[in-house]
Amino acid sequence: MPRITFIGAGSMVFARKLIGDILSFEELSDSTITLMDIDEHRLEQTTRIAEAMVENSGVDAAIESTTDRRAALDGAEYVLNMINVGGTEPFENEIRIPEKYGVEQAIGDTLGPGGIFRALRTIPTMLDIAADMEELCPDALLMNYTNPMAILCWALFEATEVETVGLCHSVPHTAEAIADYVGVPKEELDYWVAGINHMAWFLECKHDGEDLYPQLEEAMDDPETYQRDTVRFEMMRHFGAFPTESSHHLSEYVPYFRTDAETIERMEGTGYAERMATATYLEGWKRRSEERDGALADIDPEEATVERSEEYASRIIHSLETDTPRRFSLNVSNETNAIGNLPAEACVEVPCFVDGTGIHPCTVGDLPPELVGLVRTNVSVQQLAVQGALDGDREVVHRAVKLDPLTAAALNLDEIHEMTEELIAANEAYLPVLE
Repeated sequence: MPRITFIGAGSMVFARKLIGDILSFEELSDSTITLMDIDEHRLEQTTRIAEAMVENSGVDAAIESTTDRRAALDGAEYVLNMINVGGTEPFENEIRIPEKYGVEQAIGDTLGPGGIFRALRTIPTMLDIAADMEELCPDALLMNYTNPMAILCWALFEATEVETVGLCHSVPHTAEAIADYVGVPKEELDYWVAGINHMAWFLECKHDGEDLYPQLEEAMDDPETYQRDTVRFEMMRHFGAFPTESSHHLSEYVPYFRTDAETIERMEGTGYAERMATATYLEGWKRRSEERDGALADIDPEEATVERSEEYASRIIHSLETDTPRRFSLNVSNETNAIGNLPAEACVEVPCFVDGTGIHPCTVGDLPPELVGLVRTNVSVQQLAVQGALDGDREVVHRAVKLDPLTAAALNLDEIHEMTEELIAANEAYLPVLE
């Protein structure tokens, strides 16, 4: 009967999905699931639906609910983190202020000024969670879903003793896209993927032992298919491998696609323009956030059913609890030298075998020079963001932003310095003290 704690259970739609995943496994259906959030309204909605799912499925799981984080963590064996620190105001600042200076982010949650400052406002809370875990559940596994994935996990690797793994669905979603582009069943793909979160690479992709890259290159030459994933196809065309993050995300991690309106327009595929437009994405995010306040309110509890999604968390728990071997692409410390030409302290996304003995990162070896060159531009920013957050070092934060590929392509050093100071001032209430 594993004890599983959700921190940030007010992320209602996602929490409901993960609860359903857990309950869908017979071996986990008697778990104790503790839901925690500081937003009582959203927590109540998640709890109501979770209790209905248990009742409707006839399982023996126990649902607990609390706004007390320490109470939720006491005795936990697995902790799922999905928090959002600060809400709409700092996020809007992280988009609007860089936009004013000419840095056109697409999402702003992973790299760039947005990703760096989101990390700065999230890391202190993550460290508080980890400190509570070290005291109340020192052997628990922390599974992090919150972005910026690599920076947050790296900070926890660096500053805590908590076993931490980062979970992201970009690899299976990319595999599904590739399968669609080349016309093969997604469950029949055989692939080997490595890099960092939101910039990993399909080093191998096969079907029945046949390399699918020639077919993927043919698909790219079809204008309609190309328009569905312009940035990723361009990266494959020029660097030889297909990356794991969607085109609108990936466009802001490299310096090639978001520095002028003409290029942005050219890269906008069919049904894709809205997601490439920063302002449109931001307004959509705010609207969806407001809608989520009532996301579960209208659901009839009798219709709260248990279904299994593609998310990893329940499968990882099931493998650890039942010694069922599985392979996942997970975000882990590179201390095992999984990727030989990246720093040992970095957070890398690599294939991992999971069974009853634990989580075991696979050894990938060195990434090809052109791919590791792209990855290192992001890793350098991540490293400085972690250092700036942990040390409260204002100058290191400035250097992180100055090394960001998109920012450096758009602004000179003095402009970047001025923008960073404005971001610090605007979001000071949410940040660690920077000296």
